[in-house]
Amino acid sequence: MTSPPAPVPHPAATQLRSWNLDGVGGLRHLRADLRDAVAGTPLDDEDGLDRITVVATELATNALRHGRAPTVIRLFREPGALVLDVADHDLAGEPLFDQERPIGLGGLGLRLARTFATDLGWYRTAETKHIWARFDFVRD
Repeated sequence: MTSPPAPVPHPAATQLRSWNLDGVGGLRHLRADLRDAVAGTPLDDEDGLDRITVVATELATNALRHGRAPTVIRLFREPGALVLDVADHDLAGEPLFDQERPIGLGGLGLRLARTFATDLGWYRTAETKHIWARFDFVRD
């Protein structure tokens, strides 16, 4: 298994919205509210909304399943992009790409995030572990 890169978080970003989840029951609200939060940005089309919603759901589910509650999801805007940051309170764990697991048996969350986002990384603070996904407004 490999881990995504761990660069410095995005200092030029402005927070647009945040959500706190204690369980998977909050995922439906997260998805609906995220779509509203993205409205009016350059990612406000079916492809952009689908990509950011899938990644938010996968990363939040991973944090709920493998991390420690509460899970905090924040949406940021920075020049030319939106950044989704998902935090949990498990400082010992590390996000890992499960390259060995066969399709259909789970373990695709980080791979989907890497596919649908422009960039992906993670970092730790004194209290939380974060994984972030960047969505550029113009994709190659």
